[in-house]
Amino acid sequence: MTETMRAVVLTGFGDADVFELRDVTVPDVGPRQVRVRVHATAVNPLDYQIRRGDYADQVPLPSIIGHDVSGVVEAVGSHVTEFAVGDEVWYTPQIFGGPGSYAERHVADVEIVARKPGNITHLEAASLTLVGGTVWEALVTRAGVTVGETVLVHGGAGGVGTIAIQVAKAMGARVITTARAENHDFVRALGADAAIDPAAGDGVDAVAEITDGRGADVVFDTIGGDTLSRSPLMLADGGRVVSIVDIAEPQNLIEAWGRNAAYHFVFTRQNRNKLDALTALVERGLLRPVVGATLPLARMSDAHELLENRRSFALRGKVAIDVAGETTLLPARV
Repeated sequence: MTETMRAVVLTGFGDADVFELRDVTVPDVGPRQVRVRVHATAVNPLDYQIRRGDYADQVPLPSIIGHDVSGVVEAVGSHVTEFAVGDEVWYTPQIFGGPGSYAERHVADVEIVARKPGNITHLEAASLTLVGGTVWEALVTRAGVTVGETVLVHGGAGGVGTIAIQVAKAMGARVITTARAENHDFVRALGADAAIDPAAGDGVDAVAEITDGRGADVVFDTIGGDTLSRSPLMLADGGRVVSIVDIAEPQNLIEAWGRNAAYHFVFTRQNRNKLDALTALVERGLLRPVVGATLPLARMSDAHELLENRRSFALRGKVAIDVAGETTLLPARV
């Protein structure tokens, strides 16, 4: 008899109501794969971009999407020696590489799977895999942030920004972030040395004042649009801009040329090494995921609406999914 599991299936592209909760077949395990019972997943901007059709050519329908897994290994392939049944693991499924994490079970190639940090919950771990890997790629691998540099993080109260502040601080950087005024105490508690309210202006003068006219060594763009085009105005000479946002239309970067700036555009790739590095920070108490809200798998449409309208809900951090749980709204953890 075929074993089944519950999964949230994307049946079409459009608004959040295109999801359906279905019974689907439990996937088989290949020789170098593990099957994980998913305890928690999370929702990312990439997820709602896929749902609304931004990547329609790369996502065949119907499809199970989702890019965060924290759970327990329940089966291992014949050639797997790194993990055993019962191990707690976390990872980001291969993006555009098969079924995602909106399901009770998930199968992954063993090379992208890592041991979950022991001092955080599955909900917290699932809130960190994709954003944590993205931040590590952006600030450490690409920008090469070093001790004593100044890092400007745009959108510090968001899912990526909360992690970027903490990682930059752990690297020994001075951190400036943009956040609405009501979130300034929150981002400072995460480690930001200074906070700028984007509603008070474009931030260029504020960054100049905070840095005594020098500018930031690294600008991390999590917003795009005008934020990206203004970023070189906030840079120190020879600085770096790292962006994780698609460029919808050409940008005028003449100011970047005048500052000898380097630009990095990041679409993160999955590997165990980044997760192991994040685990070291988590277990040393230098990094803590921020879970702003938790919903069950059956409320995935609501989770998408919550993330897309995060400002209306004053959401801080990530929207996590308790795959077998009940709806609980949580305050942000600092």
